[in-house]
Amino acid sequence: MAKKSPSRRRLTENSLEVGQADGFRTGYDHGYWYGQCDAVRNSIQKISAVWPQHVMFVETGKGFPYSPLDEAVGSTLSQMVAKLTIVNAEQPVAEIALQVRPDIVIVLDGLQFDIKQVIAMKEAGIRTAIWMTDDPYYTDMSVTLVPHYDVVFTLERNCVELYRQIGCPSVHYLPFCASPEQYHPINPEMSSRKEISFIGSAYMNRVRFFNGAAQYLATRNTLISGIWWDRLDKFDLLRDKIKLGNWMDPNGTSLAYNASKIVINMHRAHDDPDFNRNKLAITAASPNPRTFEIAACAVLQLCDVRDDLASFYTPGSEIVTYTSPQDLIEKLDYYLHHEQERREIAIRGMWRTLREHTYANRIHTMLSVLFPHSIPVN
Repeated sequence: MAKKSPSRRRLTENSLEVGQADGFRTGYDHGYWYGQCDAVRNSIQKISAVWPQHVMFVETGKGFPYSPLDEAVGSTLSQMVAKLTIVNAEQPVAEIALQVRPDIVIVLDGLQFDIKQVIAMKEAGIRTAIWMTDDPYYTDMSVTLVPHYDVVFTLERNCVELYRQIGCPSVHYLPFCASPEQYHPINPEMSSRKEISFIGSAYMNRVRFFNGAAQYLATRNTLISGIWWDRLDKFDLLRDKIKLGNWMDPNGTSLAYNASKIVINMHRAHDDPDFNRNKLAITAASPNPRTFEIAACAVLQLCDVRDDLASFYTPGSEIVTYTSPQDLIEKLDYYLHHEQERREIAIRGMWRTLREHTYANRIHTMLSVLFPHSIPVN
């Protein structure tokens, strides 16, 4: 075997030293960053109140992607009430409720839950509540269901008045949130890291928008994951950056968020002709669950504007918004080149999420509404 010349050997040694130095700096940088994230997470005082009631929780029973919601709500309730009975929408819920006599039956989603069971529980004197998960996209169905419940919670601000107008006596705005157990800062492998990512289905409003940003996204280390993305006009340009038809569970989604410098969030349209059941054309003002989940990972989020978004995060300080493909491109480029500013916004967004927008926060609000005269034990 031919020996390397002294100059080639020195070049190899220098390259190795440079690589080791770069690796050390990268490792130190990421270790320091995740240490900061842990310090913020540990500074948040957890809600410890426990209500002395017996709650029956009716899971959607619809499988993924609703199963993580079932799990998050159920596990949170188990820590916040004296007794919890969990069933799902496919079981004889009314029959079970008549046997165990809970203080309240809380139904999640309810679109596939037989309303006859709600009526049977009401006739037996058992209080019922529902937490709507998909407003306003299925109001054609929800308006026929919610009047049968004693208390209605909806994640969409603009549905509150709608439900009151059709006769619901007690309607409350309760947006979704993040599960810190499912979404939190982690340190992914370097090989999985991206500059920009978007996780979600290619509804037509998203397709039209991404068509306008495709040229820029093609020049960056980008990940797009979800169904229907072959509808893009410039699909071939982005083909190698798209995981087509890929569904991710919370662990996979959290990993993808954490592996990204910037995550794009874009809401679905309230008037999509193919996938909505919203003939009343109720507009959407409230942030989607993804808004809170991205923020919980301490990743910079670029989010499209929704009317009520500023009630949850301060734009420019805890989240960044965009209004057009060109605006998105300019802000992506800016924050990719301003790392410290990007991280400061991201960590403020995580702090706000853990302080105000977790399932513990939401369930605390829900139980306070359902049992206003009860005194929880801390």
